[in-house]
Amino acid sequence: MTEFNTIEIEYDGPVGVLRLNKPENLNAMSLTMAEECLAALDVLASRARALIITGAGRAFCSGANLAGGMGQEGSESDFGLSLETHINPMMTRLRDLDIPWITAVRGAAAGVGCSVALAGDMIVASETAYFLQAFSRIGLVPDGGSTHLLARSIGRVRAMEMMLLGERLPAATALEWGLVNRVVPDDMLEAEAMALAQRLANGPASLGRTRRMVWGAIDMPWAEALASERSEQLHAGRSADAAEGIAAFLEKRPAKFQGA
Repeated sequence: MTEFNTIEIEYDGPVGVLRLNKPENLNAMSLTMAEECLAALDVLASRARALIITGAGRAFCSGANLAGGMGQEGSESDFGLSLETHINPMMTRLRDLDIPWITAVRGAAAGVGCSVALAGDMIVASETAYFLQAFSRIGLVPDGGSTHLLARSIGRVRAMEMMLLGERLPAATALEWGLVNRVVPDDMLEAEAMALAQRLANGPASLGRTRRMVWGAIDMPWAEALASERSEQLHAGRSADAAEGIAAFLEKRPAKFQGA
């Protein structure tokens, strides 16, 4: 198995877990961590049928590790370069995964950590979780796709509030705003995320197609969305899982999907 220094990966049956693992600095995202996440996603997507991303210790991710190379390339500071070379490829790989994935958020999800947390297909937060667009506090602008994610999730006005004021958004308010799916007691976070991930992992292979269709539909005109559905339905309908699902429906029994 590939060895990592800033993250851990493990499996629970068909579910893969990617854990940011630098709790001493609240899992701040360094260039190394971004590189390792990108490499781990390829490993996990090839073996798991669903994925959980979470953080070790008391935080999900406190944002960019400004002491870990972010923005320090070249003779002049260029915080955009680390986005181009590390963060944006990681976020794009997350968007384009072939398997559904969940974020399990405890404590701080700030800066780029907020972006990763909110990019999940489903988001489970503990009662101690909070989401923070901290960029205005240090004279920078939102990144990691957060302008796209937030404006489309909670609308322009609330996205502006988070980004311009730079205030913590607690888990309860995030649930009220429709930014997360579930809020659970802190000691139930991993169990809740795993239960959901196991349901996804035991579902049909078409769940991967569904998640990609929804991501595409965010920016597609109506006609393109319909065309996408038609194309994906063709492929899904020819799968072994579709044959099993239809047979199970007709025979009035639970389907046993194999992810193929």
